[in-house]
Amino acid sequence: MRIILASGSPRRKDLLTQAGLRFEVLVSDADESVEGEPYEQVAALAKRKANAVVERVAGPALIIAADTLVYTESRNGTGRILGKPKDAAQAYDMLQALQGRKHTVYTGVAILKVNDSTDMPPEMNVFVDAAYVHFRPLTPREINAYIATGEPFDKAGAYGIQEKGALLIERVEGDFYTVMGLPVSKLCVQLEDMGVQVWG
Repeated sequence: MRIILASGSPRRKDLLTQAGLRFEVLVSDADESVEGEPYEQVAALAKRKANAVVERVAGPALIIAADTLVYTESRNGTGRILGKPKDAAQAYDMLQALQGRKHTVYTGVAILKVNDSTDMPPEMNVFVDAAYVHFRPLTPREINAYIATGEPFDKAGAYGIQEKGALLIERVEGDFYTVMGLPVSKLCVQLEDMGVQVWG
């Protein structure tokens, strides 16, 4: 069965390749504005991204879509969702909010099964995973040096755990790959349940 990744993320492509899966890429152009709790947002956006691609796919196929966000609580308990920074000032603000503290990364995954028969509607399977990331305390010099690498600008929360951003992190509770943007182990269990021979 064809597997289609509805994402242009190089990190997600690398993880599916690492898992030994053969897949195609069709980048979703879905609107990413959404409201609700963080876990609701990533689930809704993953579903929306999968649905945005389905009209370009003839079955049978499995479409995989995902969305990731960073959620942190301020010292007064107010929650804040951190998306991708628009500029260096916003990246600095995000990293300053994360440094020396724990935050949560949510990744939602949608798997849309497109059947061969037009009489059978597509089947959707959605799950959300969370991991907790502890940043070490950072100096302004370290934050600015990291921003100067250019890494923060295409990543939720203004950092990438698998790149130079690893130097900012003290420890992770949960699935490292959820923080990267795709909980690949949980995904492959779901794919096996849907008929994909992950192990060959």
